[in-house]
Amino acid sequence: MNIIKAFITLVIILFIVVAVLFIDFTYKTFSYRQRPVKADAIVVLAGGKGRVEEGVRLYREQRGSHLFLIGVDPSVRKGDLYRPQTGDPSSEGVILEKASRNTLENAIYGRDVIMRADVRSIVLITSRYHMKRAAILFRNALPKDVAIYPYPVDSKNLKEAWWNHGGSFHLLFSEFYKYCMFRFFFLLVPGELRESILPGASGG
Repeated sequence: MNIIKAFITLVIILFIVVAVLFIDFTYKTFSYRQRPVKADAIVVLAGGKGRVEEGVRLYREQRGSHLFLIGVDPSVRKGDLYRPQTGDPSSEGVILEKASRNTLENAIYGRDVIMRADVRSIVLITSRYHMKRAAILFRNALPKDVAIYPYPVDSKNLKEAWWNHGGSFHLLFSEFYKYCMFRFFFLLVPGELRESILPGASGG
């Protein structure tokens, strides 16, 4: 009987801990703001609606000397995503990375193409719900002295009243789970992603 009580107590404690960590994760996810900072480069994780468009807009405003579009479909050309108009920065500063297919690969392949340009600060653009996982991966892939400024893009998939919206809750909890897995991984093997591999990058 004591064993059953101890097991139930442990389950309750575990549930409370997970609930507290999840609420903290959610609070920080919604706390990200689009800050008007200028960096060496703008880094966009392609794939989510509105991300590339926002990155291009910031690049046109010269908020970064380079625009890295990470995880672009291999069939997409630079001209499909960025065509400079009068007064716009040159397309030479726009780099497409086409090899990565998930967030982990985004960080690894993205790291290599970013560091070719001797970048020391980046504006990291991705969907709001995806930002904490993306940020921890890039933080552990890039050199420690590279500053990362999160820049979230909102989407219809995520509602602020997430507790009242099944899709938002599921999306946030899925991200929370993946974030925790990577957080635990980096506690065990810090610096693992800083090992160099061959990138897949393209000027066009």
